[in-house]
Amino acid sequence: MNRNRWTFVAFLLIFLGTLVNASAFDGARTIEIGDAAPDFNLPGVDGKNYRLSDFADAAILVVVFTCNHCPTAQAYERRIQSLADDYRGKGVALVAISPNDPKAVRLDELGYTDLSDSLDEMKIRAKDRSFTFPYLYDGDEQKVSRAYGPMATPHVFIFDKDRKLRYAGRVDDSEKPDKVRSSDARNAIEALLAGSPVPADKTKTFGCSIKWSDKRSSVKSAFDHWANEPVLLDVIDEKGIQALVQNDSKKLRLINVWATWCGPCIIEFPELVTINRMYRGRDFELITISADAPEKKDEALAFLKKQQASSRNYIFSVENKYKLVDAVDKEWPGALPYTLLIEPGGKVIYRVLGELSPLDLKKAIVGRLGRYYP
Repeated sequence: MNRNRWTFVAFLLIFLGTLVNASAFDGARTIEIGDAAPDFNLPGVDGKNYRLSDFADAAILVVVFTCNHCPTAQAYERRIQSLADDYRGKGVALVAISPNDPKAVRLDELGYTDLSDSLDEMKIRAKDRSFTFPYLYDGDEQKVSRAYGPMATPHVFIFDKDRKLRYAGRVDDSEKPDKVRSSDARNAIEALLAGSPVPADKTKTFGCSIKWSDKRSSVKSAFDHWANEPVLLDVIDEKGIQALVQNDSKKLRLINVWATWCGPCIIEFPELVTINRMYRGRDFELITISADAPEKKDEALAFLKKQQASSRNYIFSVENKYKLVDAVDKEWPGALPYTLLIEPGGKVIYRVLGELSPLDLKKAIVGRLGRYYP
């Protein structure tokens, strides 16, 4: 079979797989205008469980399906908080639910975030963003999410006093606040408070797909693919390292200096591999530099292969480690591991001497690359 036929077969298999996933989703139809709010009993980031009945006193209930990792969801975090703040004193309750199975989220789907969608990570996001509304987790069984049927994150459902659905759809019509022309969710709340018909009771949603549990196979496929990527280790001299640090590329460059005999280096290295898989689809690259002696190249390469480190990897060409230290960073005292995050043009925006904090580093990376789609 020639290449064109193989390409067609591959495309057909992907297409059929999409149909299978779509059919698997058929049981999670989106509730319709006039339907009753499905009940729920879910854990929140504050350690409490919340039921539908906990909001019985509210004249209007807003249920927003959102999540940590989605760029669109992050773009709307402040506006969701504003809805909660602006209408709390008017008899409106807002609750957010994360529908995603964190085990169904691929690392390369996390390129716009520092956090995935586990409950523990939701607690961090809620604290970082000072959420004052209940933020609930439905990632284990996803029964509530399937009962409501959100199509993307975020997806808003607004219910009246009798808990009948009166609006379903987007928050508004633009991820960028300065381009919003139709504040659909806000308009629906205002209409219900005034006892008027909702002007547009159903709108389309745009955002990341829901990570249903049947997508776990995609996560496994990604890890299988990464495990087969080539791992190389090249020799580099002082001038080569200096050029790396100057960073004449257009990419944010993460440089980590390590050694096989360095305990903290070994401990943190898997996190570097994870970070590379998360962000390398954007203007980002990981470069590792082994401080092992040149004659230990085979040992260093064996370690890199075990870690599946398909990043750009180097080993310093001479035994004199002080030359390595001076070439990497004049501010580096010399202890390992040592990590630099360098903008295009050579500006160092993050330095870590010793074992790094993966979350702090991710925050620095996504803070520079951006959390939202361009």
